[in-house]
Amino acid sequence: MRVVIMTAGSRGDVAPYTGLGAGLARSGHEVTLATHALFEPLTAGSEVRFHPTPVDPHAVSHSDRGRDLHASTTGLGKLLRAASMARSAAEEMTDALVRAARGADIVLAAGAVAPLGRAIAEGLNLPSMGLFLQPQHPTREFGAPMLGGRSLGPVGNHLGGRAVLSAVDRVFTHAMHRLRTRHGMTLSGPSASRRAHERAHWPVLHGFSERVVPRPKDWRPGLEISGYWWPHDTRTLPAELEGFLAAGPPPVFIGLGSATVPDPGRLSGEIVRALRSAGLRGIIQQGWAGLAAPTGDDMITVGDVPHALLFPRTAAVIHHAGAGTTAAVLRAGVPTIPVPVQFDGGFWAARLVAVGAAPCAVPLRRLTAGTLAPALRRATDDPHHRSRAQELARGLAEEAGVAPVLAALDRLTS
Repeated sequence: MRVVIMTAGSRGDVAPYTGLGAGLARSGHEVTLATHALFEPLTAGSEVRFHPTPVDPHAVSHSDRGRDLHASTTGLGKLLRAASMARSAAEEMTDALVRAARGADIVLAAGAVAPLGRAIAEGLNLPSMGLFLQPQHPTREFGAPMLGGRSLGPVGNHLGGRAVLSAVDRVFTHAMHRLRTRHGMTLSGPSASRRAHERAHWPVLHGFSERVVPRPKDWRPGLEISGYWWPHDTRTLPAELEGFLAAGPPPVFIGLGSATVPDPGRLSGEIVRALRSAGLRGIIQQGWAGLAAPTGDDMITVGDVPHALLFPRTAAVIHHAGAGTTAAVLRAGVPTIPVPVQFDGGFWAARLVAVGAAPCAVPLRRLTAGTLAPALRRATDDPHHRSRAQELARGLAEEAGVAPVLAALDRLTS
């Protein structure tokens, strides 16, 4: 089959689909990944075709509106600001996604653009299913991940999840209008479309493990957990980094991925002081936050490096608790300290603590040398966290996240 995978967002919202796409391609499908042009290099050597879409997420995150996300102190406030930003981006991407779908037999719509991908498939009379990296359907068992994941009790959790779905519906109002007026598709509004697909048990596969997030008992049929989709990545570690690793004991990796911070210089200084207070070497990834380490034998600054090769060689990993980096840490089997910044970071941070891989979370707004140093000592000195992390990694290695997607494709098209 000709399969198109549609996604949008940061690198962590894209990279897992390169591995999934490569697995589908190895099984004989013709796979195209449709996402921001910025991420085309991620598909190199994977046999996955690439269809570029507009919008540069790096530029958006560093715009005035992107930086304004830090002005919101609540999960709901951040979500509403992000929804406002995403509305114009979704409309801008619509035409490119339609072009990608016109050559496909089936549409696989990732979480960030799932409503739009589902609508495009409906308008072109194509089968579709969802591919999510976070739990997005309401449940009474935990708080809505995109609101930070804090539990509000069974009723509050369910209402929070419904509020997120309503906010997401509004993101795609203009894009759906564009599908009707420019592309001649007969479609209902986003909310009505979502409710109809929910009643029809539209299939959604989630790219994480039940070892980390057990399937909620109150989810409807059609919502399944497949296991992780590991990114396709053929890169090697830079020679300078290899030299640093060989020059001393395993260091701590610090990276905030695609998250931005109000004052990268101050934050970098706090991180370095915490590492030195705990007697640890550090690898600081510049990332979209612009972090940097001072010149010295115990610290190094790196750019984008392959997590799968680096993380297993570290003493611990400090990260922003995005879905992609959380998966990479769990795969590596090393202790971790999540530093949630926004959206689903709080949810994944709580899961890492719950499964024993992390001693605690240190939210970005509370990160100082004084809060991070004791967490580092707990992560690296207490053998329980490494033992638990290694046990989880062994379990994840036994899972095959691509197989359930292949089976779902067969069911959907048979």
